[in-house]
Formats: sequence, C-alpha cells, structure tokens
Amino acid sequence: MAAVAILVADGFETIECLTILDILRRGGVRASLVSINDTRDVISAQQVSITCDEVFSDVDFDVYDYVVLPGGMPGTTHLRRDERVCDVVREFAATKHVAAICAAPSILAELGLLEGRRATCFPGFDIDFPAGAFAGEKTVVKDGNIITASAMGQALPFALTVLEDIAGERALEKVCEGIQL
Repeated sequence: MAAVAILVADGFETIECLTILDILRRGGVRASLVSINDTRDVISAQQVSITCDEVFSDVDFDVYDYVVLPGGMPGTTHLRRDERVCDVVREFAATKHVAAICAAPSILAELGLLEGRRATCFPGFDIDFPAGAFAGEKTVVKDGNIITASAMGQALPFALTVLEDIAGERALEKVCEGIQL
C-alpha cells in the first residue's frame, strides 16, 4: 500500500492539511499526520487542535512514498526552520515525491528544488522561485515528482492530484464518485 507522510507544524492551514489526509485515506492510501513538535499535539493557524499519528523523531521515512507540506503561517516558517524537515524534503525530491501547498512551495524554492521546474504557491511566496518557475495563481501544478498548489482554495484539487499520482486513476474515480465531484 502506498504511504504518505504529511508534516505538520504549529500554525498549519487546517483545510490544506486535513483535506489531503481525508482524500488520501478515502482513496486507500496510508496517510499519516507527522508532528514536527516534541509531542503529537499541533495547533493550526485557525486555533484548531489536532493530535497527529506520529512524532517526526519516531518516524521511519523509508516506508513512505510521498512527503506533503501543508501551508499556513507560521506553520510554513516552522517547517522551513527545522533542518530535519529540510533533509527529508531534499531526499524525497531526489528519490521519491514531494507535494506542497500555499506558502509551503517556498520551502522547495529556498532549498533549490525548483530549478528547471514549474510550480505555484500563494501570491508573494514565489520570491525565491527560479526565473520561469512560477506557473501562475489559483492552480495545481504537477512537474515530475513534485506537486504544488497555490492556496487553500485549491486544497481539494491538490489532494485529488496527489491521490491520482500515488494511487492511480481508479482510486481517483472512486473518491470523486464518493464525494459527488
């Protein structure tokens, strides 16, 4: 079974994080919320408290095919400041898959992972994107093994794009039918 680690920091965007979790699980993908905190407890930018499935320090990332970075502020800042997160993102960009939404694609740009690629992000967070990389607003962009989305309004299309990429068209069709999309 395919597996996805969704990295969660205090200040994450609630809908971006929980929509992808919901869609992936509906599609039969093993999706785990991974707290970068010392505990499984994390609080969103909208003050929604959640308990993650795992704590980063206890995770064996070898069992995962994808790493997902939800946006939100200051969640994105917390993810970027954690070198463990940066190391995992670099590794997954080189050997597996990475998906990031809203402000979080800025992390990919700052780590130099968008060279020669197309991507999107929340307006204003493209400052470190390489020339020609920004693919526009209000969209989802898949470029090779990296998927990016512009904002919370794209959370469902983003989640469906990741689902199709990891689990295939049949899983996507099943989920779309089930949510009446």
